[in-house]
Amino acid sequence: MHKYLRLLKIYRVAARYRLGELLLSMPQARFLVLLLKLPFAAHPELATLSRGQRLRLALEELGPIFIKFGQLLSTRRDMVTVDLADELALLQDQVEPFDGLLAQQLIETALGYPIVDKFSAFSVTPLASASIAQVHTATLRSGEDVVIKVIRPGIDKIIASDMALLHHIAVLVDSRFTHGKRLRLLEVVRDYEHVIFDELNLLSEAANTSQLGRNFKDSKQLYVPKVHWDYCRTNILVMERIYGIPVSQIDELKTAGINIKRLAETGVEIFFTQVFNHSFFHADMHPGNVFVSREHRENPQYIALDCAIIGTLSKDDQHYLARNLLAIFKQDYRRVAELHVECGWVPSDTPIHAFEATMRAVCEPIFQKPIRDISFGMLLLQLFRTASRFNMQVQPSLVLLQKTLLNIEGLGKQLYPDLDLWQTAMPFLENWQKERLSPFANLRKFKDKLPEWIEQVPEVPELIFAALKEAGRSTQQIQQLTTRVTELEALLRTTSTGIGSYAKAIFLLLAALSLAIPAAYFTASIVRPFFFN
Repeated sequence: MHKYLRLLKIYRVAARYRLGELLLSMPQARFLVLLLKLPFAAHPELATLSRGQRLRLALEELGPIFIKFGQLLSTRRDMVTVDLADELALLQDQVEPFDGLLAQQLIETALGYPIVDKFSAFSVTPLASASIAQVHTATLRSGEDVVIKVIRPGIDKIIASDMALLHHIAVLVDSRFTHGKRLRLLEVVRDYEHVIFDELNLLSEAANTSQLGRNFKDSKQLYVPKVHWDYCRTNILVMERIYGIPVSQIDELKTAGINIKRLAETGVEIFFTQVFNHSFFHADMHPGNVFVSREHRENPQYIALDCAIIGTLSKDDQHYLARNLLAIFKQDYRRVAELHVECGWVPSDTPIHAFEATMRAVCEPIFQKPIRDISFGMLLLQLFRTASRFNMQVQPSLVLLQKTLLNIEGLGKQLYPDLDLWQTAMPFLENWQKERLSPFANLRKFKDKLPEWIEQVPEVPELIFAALKEAGRSTQQIQQLTTRVTELEALLRTTSTGIGSYAKAIFLLLAALSLAIPAAYFTASIVRPFFFN
């Protein structure tokens, strides 16, 4: 019942803020536009607001999941108009704050002592306020400037309610719509549920921050602030305060003498380094979480904040993704089609020639455009939509990656509209593939595995003896099986066709199979590693 009340609230908010006007250009949404006009009229004061302001306020009122959707849209100026993007950008760190005195109380309760015991200064006025938490500045007794992130009180209940609603919608889509199974929406919602609830645990964010910092230790491209673990709790995070320039403040970046073109290219390089070298990438790279150091002008250095959402890829995902991207870059549509089949993204019986033709029809018109007009993120989305004809399934493990790529590209093109994502990414991917296939890389893999193999050597004779012993047992079972089959054959020759005889025959057959299957299974599973690896 609670999820239906939440759905009603979403409908009421959308109607009250007249969000139906955003759908006027979509003929297929006319019924929804009409529905959003009734029965809730917009408040008179809202009539004076722009559509961007109404959308932003509606998303704020609906809570963190909707705010995060607005944050993503704010970086996609090729998808939404300028007025909407400018308003939605305010969702990144200017959400309505909660009482600073309440924040201080939450901090003291979590720490178990008054703030003045460990901090020489604390600002009750928030430095920034986001959908799930807000940030206050403070100074440690040692003199270090820090920020304290505090989870909003009661936000866990709102998120739980929204996730229950999303789960209900996913079940509905999965069971009622033709393409529901292909979308694997239930898996996507479950994955997102893990991600969003991880954001409520600031110890998890602190651990992610530390890991990202180690990955980029001494890096000239990315700086990650230090975590003060002694003061971190589940609902509070204390870390080094940074004084960079918000990446969205382009005029300020130019005034500071930052090389904007190089800054945009560095962002792409950082993204691919995280995905393919570390398999550990910041998956919430909207402008509110990204700053630029004032100290490095010609070779700019980013500063990453808010590491609550982190994505990882398996080695297989990395391998196939890199090869797919390279094939797309080279316009080798045949290889794209083959790789989709190889990695299981489309069924094995997919006609390669037809899939290749579909990929070519989608990509060729795009490649004829100037570089500045090409959106690689949108190209991938278009490919996925088109591939649905061939029952391509949504890959939950790649959902965060797709979202992050959209963020990175939107951010890069906002900084430098002529950003050539293709030329920046292709050399990286080519070098990555060469290094992965080089003899030295295989030698390193062998070296890494060698200690484990040496440790297992003393166990080999015992394993061989066990395998031979099990094989002997299997031979006895096969002899028993032969005897039973002989009995069955004799029975079928000499008995009548009565139901009882057939029942006995079936019983004997099942008994024989009950011996044959384990014998074959154990023999294959134990002996195979010694003869077929």
